[in-house]
Amino acid sequence: TGFDMEINKDGDDPRNSLFHFSVQILISNDSLSLFVAHSQRLVHVKSRLKQAPRYQTLERDLIEYQERQLFEYFVVVSLHKKQAGAAYVPEVTQQFPLKLERSFKFMREAEDQLKAIPQFCFPDAKDWAPIYQFASETFSFVLTGEDGSRRFGYCRRLLPSGKGKRLPEVYCIVSRLGCFNLFSKILDEVEKRRGISPALVQPLMRSVMEAPFPALGRTITVKNFLPGSGTEVIELRRTLDSRLEHVDFESLFSSLSVRHLSRVFASLLLERRVIFIADKLSTLSKCCHAMVALLYPFTWQHTYIPVLPPSMIDIVCSPTPFLIGLLTSSLPRLKELPVEEVLVVDLVNNRFLRQMEDEDSILPRKLQAALEHILEQRNELASDKEEGSLNVVSEAFVRFFVEIMGHYSLFLTPSEREERTLQREAFRKSVSSKSLRRFLEVFMETQMFGGFIQERELRKQGVKGLFEVRAQEYLETLPSGEQSGVNKFLKGLGSKMKFLHKK
Repeated sequence: TGFDMEINKDGDDPRNSLFHFSVQILISNDSLSLFVAHSQRLVHVKSRLKQAPRYQTLERDLIEYQERQLFEYFVVVSLHKKQAGAAYVPEVTQQFPLKLERSFKFMREAEDQLKAIPQFCFPDAKDWAPIYQFASETFSFVLTGEDGSRRFGYCRRLLPSGKGKRLPEVYCIVSRLGCFNLFSKILDEVEKRRGISPALVQPLMRSVMEAPFPALGRTITVKNFLPGSGTEVIELRRTLDSRLEHVDFESLFSSLSVRHLSRVFASLLLERRVIFIADKLSTLSKCCHAMVALLYPFTWQHTYIPVLPPSMIDIVCSPTPFLIGLLTSSLPRLKELPVEEVLVVDLVNNRFLRQMEDEDSILPRKLQAALEHILEQRNELASDKEEGSLNVVSEAFVRFFVEIMGHYSLFLTPSEREERTLQREAFRKSVSSKSLRRFLEVFMETQMFGGFIQERELRKQGVKGLFEVRAQEYLETLPSGEQSGVNKFLKGLGSKMKFLHKK
């Protein structure tokens, strides 16, 4: 396939391409094979919907729990040997609170999770030996309940103070709240107190647990006594938009080419099974979190385990969608398992170990070409080298979804109960591009799409996130017949957008 890009000056419907490009594509496949592949994808998505439980969206799940505590429990996980000569095994050595006073269902789930947490904190337990020095590291994992509800595990792995060789410990906070920076700040305070005395950690966590649950965009204060400093006031802020917290896109780009990344993205949009393979825990954690962040404004509704402990590897045989990370040491075992229809991504060598072979034909071609072009130029477009690249990548994917979905609100009609309903067929057929309509036909069958629309149908007041802001800007340009709406948007990405013009 060859590409020839230039600015589109003929006033076509702006939904047809990401940045008003005319992309001339030489396609070797005939239309019949494309139709067959499309039909097969539609059948696959619909069949998986029958197997997978209907989950609430993560955002609605969090709203339901807003009045609860900041976190549910806090544990310390250490490494021990069952017997001389055996490998180290992770165990919970401290827990707060000691008693879990909630419903029977909660206690049963929490007890099951407490048994699993050590393996998530030390999926590489067998590789450890006592050491003199270790730079503390922060990572996270996700626990998915039977009903699809999620709990986040925020971890700080550090080496206890002392002399001689020592083994690291992991301090882990389990919460329903997806807010990495807030919990990272709490873990900073935990590490500071652990360096003075382990006895100072639990009083801090008690103060945090007793603090009010922070509303979006609000700051709460936690007071805690620290020897030598007196009473310290710690400010914890829950951001209005936490979707880019703990997101390191450069980790993803340094592991995968733009072409491979777009194929993984396409696979996740159709809620397929995806496995990441890497040799470092931090790489798996960062790449999985970044990949999920690219799906915004949609939420991954299925199994999500950034680092899967080797003892749980049979989960990859599940027929339902998942995004799972595995350490390279688990690869031989993975090859022995009867895993079907899966995309296995080797982050170490930038390659696919297994694939479905249609990953490059899922997305509308013009949008995919334009998206990939922007991603290749992300560093040149960034006005601020540190945060600029992050923003360019984020805005590019948001723009991708705006081009596909930006007009959805025009087709939300009020019902007798004052709830709004999406006129699905009218919404899909309003798009003039055949490839876009074909993609929407499959994408609209996913739980991601269903959750996105359901949340907006049920809310009496509109959602006010970045996507809604960009979608509104997009809609405001439609009646004018100008192409400048997109150009105005591009100017916001930085001053180096001249590459869009054909050289």
